[in-house]
Amino acid sequence: MKIDSQEYCVPAGTKVRLRKWATIAQLPYKSKRQCRKLLESHVEQLASLQGRHYAANRYALLLIFQGMDAAGKDGAIRHVMSGINPQGCQVTSFKSPSAAELEHDFLWRTTRALPPRGYIGIFNRSYYEEVLIVRVHPKLLGAEFAGTQPQDANKLWEGRYRSIINSEQHLHRNGTRIVKFFLHLSKEEQRKRFLARIDEPQKNWKFSMADAKEREFWKDYTRAYEECLSATSTAQAPWYIVPADDKASARLIVSQVILDTLGALGSTYPKIDAKKRRELHAVRRRLMK
Repeated sequence: MKIDSQEYCVPAGTKVRLRKWATIAQLPYKSKRQCRKLLESHVEQLASLQGRHYAANRYALLLIFQGMDAAGKDGAIRHVMSGINPQGCQVTSFKSPSAAELEHDFLWRTTRALPPRGYIGIFNRSYYEEVLIVRVHPKLLGAEFAGTQPQDANKLWEGRYRSIINSEQHLHRNGTRIVKFFLHLSKEEQRKRFLARIDEPQKNWKFSMADAKEREFWKDYTRAYEECLSATSTAQAPWYIVPADDKASARLIVSQVILDTLGALGSTYPKIDAKKRRELHAVRRRLMK
């Protein structure tokens, strides 16, 4: 079964209305076992492609995961990337900015965590928080602007969108390929997952009262995401809206998108020249004695 990853891609210039995007994917697997086998196959293929990506040392790949609380970001990263060599992968989770980070522009802290060539970098949340949570809670801007807010909020968000797009285009020109995932969770499914975190002792640690409070701003977050996805999905750094109500399906889609992206890079193991080949043969002869 081949998943058409473009079905979930937001074309540049699209006006996103999330109610028109499904939260449950209709994938043609027949059972949970078949789904699990498909993901295992994807993980194996990713491991192979990552080996070539790392050895070629030509591009960097940055994967960005965003979504409402309990959308499954951690699980998607853990399962999809389970076969990846840790030496060629780095995961960075972004929480509330520190005092030192607030002394810099909003892209500074994420720029410091960008992956080098040959690596796969994963951002669990990212600089997009600065046009999402900060937009829903504009009081947070006070810490970023020394207690004063800009007069025109619309210009602020438009300016940040432009900064993000310019930054991503700069990275693309210099060899970093960027793929962005919005895990699209329904409000009802979030309710079920919150209840599971409360009712199942082994999941209690996952629940925070702050999560429940943020749920009250669901409509505000929906509008913020719609504006963000509409403004910042580009040909160079596209957004993928991944139906997230079923975790297994979401992980299959995410893994397919990454497979397609790595495959399109065309990375190969470096070829050695005649001199190097003679050296290898000479060493082999010595080792065989």
